[in-house]
Amino acid sequence: MHTGLGLQMANLDRKVSDADVYRFELALGARAERDGFDSVWVSEHHFSDYQLTSQQGMILSWLAAQTERIKLGTFVTVLPWHDPARVAEQFSVLDHLSAGRAVLGLGRGLGQKEFVGFRVPMGESRRRFTEYSAAVLEALETGVLQYDGEIYKQPPVDIRPAPLMSFKGRTYASAVSPQSMEIMARMGVGLMVIAQKPWETAEAELEAYRARYLELNGHEAPKPVLVIVAGVSKDPAQVERLRSVYLQRWARSTVDHYEFDNIGFAEIEGYEYYAALANNIAKHGVERFNGFLADLQVWGTPDQVTDKLLSYVRRTDAGAVVCPLVFGGMPYDEALQSYELFATEVMPELQRHDVGGDLGVSYSTTPAAV
Repeated sequence: MHTGLGLQMANLDRKVSDADVYRFELALGARAERDGFDSVWVSEHHFSDYQLTSQQGMILSWLAAQTERIKLGTFVTVLPWHDPARVAEQFSVLDHLSAGRAVLGLGRGLGQKEFVGFRVPMGESRRRFTEYSAAVLEALETGVLQYDGEIYKQPPVDIRPAPLMSFKGRTYASAVSPQSMEIMARMGVGLMVIAQKPWETAEAELEAYRARYLELNGHEAPKPVLVIVAGVSKDPAQVERLRSVYLQRWARSTVDHYEFDNIGFAEIEGYEYYAALANNIAKHGVERFNGFLADLQVWGTPDQVTDKLLSYVRRTDAGAVVCPLVFGGMPYDEALQSYELFATEVMPELQRHDVGGDLGVSYSTTPAAV
């Protein structure tokens, strides 16, 4: 099974410099190929300590120069914050620099401070995502970007350099609400499942997505990519710290950044799911939700982490897992120990688990028409 490393580059309390954050996680990304990972993925966030990943394309281009075979993905590129022409150009260039190793992950965004910072109305995000994604995906197939929509209007322009090859089979989108899953099925792309719902809920929604995808596209949906934070140790005391300290801090930072407890989501078009979540948090308490979010991730000994990850893969019929391994303000010596245990004892067991294909799909080798 395809196993990827996720880079998030958080600096939650600024006990170290941003330069140190970049130095450490870039070093992990650069060694991931020789340590056996199949891919490296970079998140997108702006304007806060939560994750210092504002320039995905630059980071992935740097990693392309450090590596030869490993695939390079985004989890995710938030389309409403970008000009679609820039996104299409960025991924075309990355694909050329990496000789066809780019994996396109798309999303519509949730961080309110990021929408404010980019001066993009949050209530337009679903409509922008729908129009922008259609334009970008078509441009990466044909080499021409054009669109005439309600919000986005673009006269035909050539994408240069021309797309190297098709992105079909290597495009994924993150969807949380059922409405978003309908959009992804219509787009004909795979799902990226980020661990933030009960697994039985994720299973049911994936079943509905697959049925709708088959109905709309006439063939089976790609297997999903699972994104799950993971921490590994053989020391029982450290295993406890992974869950009670670092995963809790990671969960709290996630809740704070996304404002999951903000009942104001009810007033924003397209965020009704999060309004219901905020009401649930108000009823049961934010600390309980922090614990719930932390417990959706995986931690433990190498055998425990392997078993947990494979159980989620089986439940969701996933084609790949992507694991961020540095989280919650974990000191770098502890993070490195966790990374090395994951690479040497967990990842080989995951890769022995045959789910069929790479990322659950077959890549096209036919260059896009231009």
